[in-house]
Amino acid sequence: MELTIRAIWDDEARVWVAESDDVPGLVLESGSMDALIERLRYAVPEMLALNGTEKSPLQMSIVSQRLEKVAI
Repeated sequence: MELTIRAIWDDEARVWVAESDDVPGLVLESGSMDALIERLRYAVPEMLALNGTEKSPLQMSIVSQRLEKVAI
């Protein structure tokens, strides 16, 4: 099962926020991308099991976006 997870940088909170249409209820925050991925490795299978849609093996495609403003 392939899942797409969006990771968007929240500049105000200084955290990465992960959400996915493929994993109902998924919303995770973390201060670094590495820490977020580690949390996703445990949270996603658990949430899928709770939602009754657990399938194995899982493959997560993490798509990230971070916007930076630059003064010219």
